[in-house]
Amino acid sequence: MWFLLGALVLTQICYPLTDGGTRAAFTVTTVLLGYLLSVTHAWRTRGPRAAAALVGTATLGGFAVEAVGVATGFPFGTYDYSGELGPKILGVPLIIPLAWTWMAWPAWLAAVHLGRRLRIVVAAVGLAAWDLFLDPQMVAEGYWRWHDPVPALPGVPGVPIGNYLGWLGFALLLMTCLAAATGEAGRTPLRADAPILALWLWTYASSVLAHAVFLGLPASAAWGGAVMGMVVIPLAVHVVRRRR
Repeated sequence: MWFLLGALVLTQICYPLTDGGTRAAFTVTTVLLGYLLSVTHAWRTRGPRAAAALVGTATLGGFAVEAVGVATGFPFGTYDYSGELGPKILGVPLIIPLAWTWMAWPAWLAAVHLGRRLRIVVAAVGLAAWDLFLDPQMVAEGYWRWHDPVPALPGVPGVPIGNYLGWLGFALLLMTCLAAATGEAGRTPLRADAPILALWLWTYASSVLAHAVFLGLPASAAWGGAVMGMVVIPLAVHVVRRRR
């Protein structure tokens, strides 16, 4: 688990130091490593049922909602993908549902460790908040675009506010299904989940830094830092207290 996390971190560090097609290759590699890390961790710590639930809800569900979105404009708005992220089915690059899975598992575990109360809502907010980093970055790279990206958040053109609401709605559905499938076996000792929680904390900190300093996206750094921080910062405090 730690080896996969290290490879993912190294790949992400390389991303802002490159451009063009090389960046696209690093994007795809990051998602593949993240997918492998999350699914493998779910299998090793909670068994095949949990891994199957993650794949069923996030991978298959993620593909389904993206296919519907591309075809109808619901729930994310009218958008389409370029060809830079690899092969597509029904207009959706195959790498996209893997990205849903990669980050759905850390968002879920973060909420699980923060407590049982409102964990579905906390997990959904955490996953949707990650998109405040993801979509502005990917739109700036030309990997996808909205046909009518208004109204948008101040300082973050190109991504309609309705997209974030669509993310939150689907994230709530995804986490509800994941909670039902994994049952009460969701929580394990902190040490067992440490690689995934480290991935969650790294994703937050590195996204704020990259957007603010390397990618020229200070507004998305601020929005993502504020909203995702509502889940990440309490988790960081929780981890420190547990270790003490």
